[in-house]
Amino acid sequence: MITLYGFGTGFGLPEISPFVTKTEVQLKMAGLPYRKERAMPPASPKGQLPFIDDGGEAVADSTFIRAHIERRYGFDFDAGLSLVERAQAWAFERMIEHHVYWALVGARWVDPVNFAKGPSHFFDGAPEHNREKLREDAQFRVAENYLLSGLGRHAPDDDVDLAVRSLFALSVQLGDKSYLMGNKPCGVDATAFGALAGILTPFFESALRQRAEGFPNLTAYVDRMMDNYYPEFAWSPQRQAA
Repeated sequence: MITLYGFGTGFGLPEISPFVTKTEVQLKMAGLPYRKERAMPPASPKGQLPFIDDGGEAVADSTFIRAHIERRYGFDFDAGLSLVERAQAWAFERMIEHHVYWALVGARWVDPVNFAKGPSHFFDGAPEHNREKLREDAQFRVAENYLLSGLGRHAPDDDVDLAVRSLFALSVQLGDKSYLMGNKPCGVDATAFGALAGILTPFFESALRQRAEGFPNLTAYVDRMMDNYYPEFAWSPQRQAA
């Protein structure tokens, strides 16, 4: 039995982290039984979530977890894709994880209202005398990483404009297909779903979410993925937002 370590439900999502969501969906795609445990990043071999324990072998980082699943269990997440399509899927995955993801981080962590509503509560269990300092330090570190990502160097409207160009690319790639690379989900769909659901959750209000809602095929795609992989989770973002 594989144990998946993640943050858990929150922010109107079945899993707070887009990367943990990616791994959880890929475990479901592969049909592998697993159990899920809550953890915090320091517990991971790489200081980040997700990580898995597979029969005593710890594997951290969602991309390396995917490689582990493919190698150990012989499951090909991109079965049916040509070599060119596999390369395209990888390029879109990199765009999502190194561009779209950082726009999501900015909306959650850098925006003071969203930070107070969401990530600041990660520290509610800390000793009261040290709680606010921990919150400030964590927000500062994330904001610093946001700056280093490149997006944080721009004015708020400009960074959203750049992120929307990536959303537009995803929307064009999806077109009228059910999934990014065709009518069957593949590995990159787990990545895209985790990031897009994180943007579209009605828990947070942001310019990024408003702009993302302007791509009907992306919102329908998130709904479809949610129905497929988290059918038990109540997800109706448009109704909740209204």
